[in-house]
Amino acid sequence: MDMTYSQTLLPTPNGPLQISSIQEARLVQSVGVGSEATLESRVKQFSLVIPTFNESRNVEKIVSQLTSLLDQVISGDYELILVDDNSPDRTWEVAQALTRTYPQLKVMRRQHERGLSSAVIRGWQAACGEILGVMDADLQHPPEILLELLMQVQQGSDLAVASRHVEGGGVSEWSLVRRFLSRGAQVLGLLILPNVVGRVSDPMSGYFLIRRSAIAGPKLNPMGYKILLEVIGRGRVREIAEVGYVFQERQTGKSKVTWRQYVDYLLHLGRLRSRGRIARLRRRLPIGRFIRFGIVGLSGVFVDMALLYLLSDPSTLAWGLTRSKILAAEAAILNNFFWNDAWTFADISKRQQGWGPRFKRFLKFNLICLAGLILNVLLLNLIFNLFFGGQYRYLANLIAIALVTLWNFWINYKLNWRVTQTK
Repeated sequence: MDMTYSQTLLPTPNGPLQISSIQEARLVQSVGVGSEATLESRVKQFSLVIPTFNESRNVEKIVSQLTSLLDQVISGDYELILVDDNSPDRTWEVAQALTRTYPQLKVMRRQHERGLSSAVIRGWQAACGEILGVMDADLQHPPEILLELLMQVQQGSDLAVASRHVEGGGVSEWSLVRRFLSRGAQVLGLLILPNVVGRVSDPMSGYFLIRRSAIAGPKLNPMGYKILLEVIGRGRVREIAEVGYVFQERQTGKSKVTWRQYVDYLLHLGRLRSRGRIARLRRRLPIGRFIRFGIVGLSGVFVDMALLYLLSDPSTLAWGLTRSKILAAEAAILNNFFWNDAWTFADISKRQQGWGPRFKRFLKFNLICLAGLILNVLLLNLIFNLFFGGQYRYLANLIAIALVTLWNFWINYKLNWRVTQTK
């Protein structure tokens, strides 16, 4: 079965995530093939990419619905491209069997890449449509909205977005927490990247159509599951239309929404805002080690906050803020050193074992953190007295800690946890 199906699978493009123009796509498709194949791969009006992972139970239904709708308006002038990330449930194989019934369906099986955003772009790279689109296969995006989106692009829009936040839009059964996270992400986006996020009401939508000429050319560099920000931020998008839709709950399968999506969304905003500066920083900064350092630092925050309360609060010892802060921070430093030595920098620590080297690391750690502590105390008093008017001491303390965390990590990484003695 695998051999038969693999003969008609779309090859997975490689190289940069970059969409070619329609003229370049036509040229690539015609090179090295006969006239019959060239005719078969002629330019279409519309190419819809459907990224999948473990969606075998939904594939037949979504393909059937889309075919029924599109055959009414552009029969023979469209293609459906299902891009599967080598699903354990063999979604790609189920879809491949459907191509006998639905010749407009094409299937790509990615075995060496992962991620929804890159899957969409790889699908667009293999597409021959003048209009490119994306929608989920989980039936949470109602297929009937597709015709309204297509009409908007046909009438002149560069981008047509299905939105939950315009008239006719909404969500079916979202929890209060998920609603809050969605709206909160949008507010943060407006603050960080207003010129991009502010152009649409639903920047996290994964259901939209884009004119190929508006996105062809620039190298794309998306993060996570949401590609719309990348399209607006890097494309030549002038006119945008929005169509309301109600986001449905899953009928089958398991939701792939996790906290990671929101983190990637914020990182993506930062990347677009920085115009590459954050990408260069990530190459220089050991992210995994920094995350561990941050987790350890969070434990130190609890130690610091608890002691600051016990020492400085008017209802307890009521000591001075500066003295209380110094004692609380030193206790947090001691906590953080042992955890960092045993976990964050364990691979380096085990190369210089014994109490002597450990004590030297502790002294260096203390000196580095004391320098950070001086900065922390200055920031705390500045924020507490100048910006907060002598109120919200704990919030001021938290902000000061956050600003000093990166300093502590980078100096420790470069100067403290390193092998300087060898046998």
